[in-house]
Amino acid sequence: MAGVIQPVNFSYMKCDVPKLKGDNYKVWKERILLHLGWMDIDYAIRKDEHPKIIETSTPDQAIDDQFVTSDKALASTLIMQFSSIKLTKIKGVHDHLMCMRDIAAQLKVLEVKMLETFLVQYILCTLPQQYGPFKIFYNTHKDKWSIDELMNMCVQEEGRLAMEDGEKVNLIVLGKENDQAK
Repeated sequence: MAGVIQPVNFSYMKCDVPKLKGDNYKVWKERILLHLGWMDIDYAIRKDEHPKIIETSTPDQAIDDQFVTSDKALASTLIMQFSSIKLTKIKGVHDHLMCMRDIAAQLKVLEVKMLETFLVQYILCTLPQQYGPFKIFYNTHKDKWSIDELMNMCVQEEGRLAMEDGEKVNLIVLGKENDQAK
């Protein structure tokens, strides 16, 4: 069988590595590198050393350095929270706006900048359908509102909507009483 190729396992090959003496360093080094290369354990010899720990870094700096990459994760988490916040009747519009404002402030600390005009527009987009006329009023108004102005206006609008809902409830209740009287 002249054409059969058999795999060679280099880890079983023996290389005659001479004992290191003062005059045979060059031959010894070549054979050691060859032998370690055959065994595929020469990585530590081929690669440079990692930089050594220096004494100028303090324990506080070492801890801070560990958390530098977690700032990115925190920013990502905050952005996800910011984009998923919805206004609920339980929470109220004031708490909704304060929550969004707080997240924006935390992102600013993490160097994720958000313009106030963007924040105002985004908050308006998160308001439910009941605030439709309020959104139209803002869009047709020439001046741009600050966050504080938006918050004041939204709280007023929430109060107006609550009064309208109260009137609707009274109409429904009064309507049922009139039907029963007949």
